[in-house]
Amino acid sequence: MNPSAPSSVLAGYAELDCVSNFSFLTGASHPGELVQRAAELGYQALALADDCSLAGIVRAHVAAKKLRNAGFPDFRLIVGSRFFLDCGAEAPMQIIALARNAEGYGNLAEFITMARVRANPKNTYSLCTQDILQPDPGYRHLSGLPDCLVIYIPEYGLGSEEMLRQIDLLTPVFSGRLWVGCAQHYRHDDALHAATLSQAARARGLPVAAAGQVQMHKRSRQPLHDVMTAIRRHETVQQCGYALNGNAEHHLRSRARLMQIHPAHILQETLRISQLCRFDLDEIAYQYPTEIVPAGLTASAYLRQETLEGARRRYPRGVPTQVKAQLESELGIIAGLSYEPYFLTVYDIVQFARQRGILCQGRGSAANSAVCYCLGITEVNPENGNSLF
Repeated sequence: MNPSAPSSVLAGYAELDCVSNFSFLTGASHPGELVQRAAELGYQALALADDCSLAGIVRAHVAAKKLRNAGFPDFRLIVGSRFFLDCGAEAPMQIIALARNAEGYGNLAEFITMARVRANPKNTYSLCTQDILQPDPGYRHLSGLPDCLVIYIPEYGLGSEEMLRQIDLLTPVFSGRLWVGCAQHYRHDDALHAATLSQAARARGLPVAAAGQVQMHKRSRQPLHDVMTAIRRHETVQQCGYALNGNAEHHLRSRARLMQIHPAHILQETLRISQLCRFDLDEIAYQYPTEIVPAGLTASAYLRQETLEGARRRYPRGVPTQVKAQLESELGIIAGLSYEPYFLTVYDIVQFARQRGILCQGRGSAANSAVCYCLGITEVNPENGNSLF
């Protein structure tokens, strides 16, 4: 197939198996580079799935937003993470979990926390299949990563018996949302690996999806990847031998190239998975506790009520006109930024401290504001100078 063929004859594709340089000493490209290159190649989506980490997803998200405003309006970023599970075999079992929605994103974040806090030394993690079946009681909501789709990536060269055993560990947990990922990198046993994988998936009624096992955005990063491998192994590049990638195929490849490698139906399956993952980081924001606002009041109304009540205490002979104007200005700015819960949270902390005789003092960019003064958060009288609020 001609790599320069028009896009109308090229198969659609979403890369669901990709790591960035936030998978330390494994990924050789920045998140933004991967997102940019995937869009240039006409991919419909890219899943960033770093090793037990979401560290690179914000940079990837920022890059994806810029792309949507620069001629790639339909390109989508999928939030994911990969995990190596100790399943009692010689080699760990690899899965990729992709967030379907905001709950799935929370599942991933909590699962990563569980894996990281128990690990020693630093920068490692510890997981086994039991953590998916029956996770630690402190993480009871994680059983089966309920709002995530899962792709099982069999180790290259794994025999059919062991592959079926691993699939059987996953199938009861991820029923209806489990795929087998097929990676092809022009290695000597590619055909055998694909046949074994397809046969195992068919035996268990699972769909197969193409997986790139991407570790760099362009093949020109392979020399850097070799150096990173050597650093990880504490060896020279020359000493690494077969530990180095045999070629530079772990990059984002053209759709024409992918059509030469994979059957059409497993390329199409990547699109089906990507369409099921609709989560976008713009959906989430910090959620302040609702307990700080009395029933029947909004955060804005309660902040105004407490501020004006505090003003009457601060100025028993009447609130000066200048201070009234400053209060209205500040309350307007706070409302415009939806920062009322933040001020109420600090107000709640200050009340708690004062009731127990604990010394406290507000500080920061709003320390000399009229609102903070009236709430008792600070002692800077706004009458004494210009506010930098």
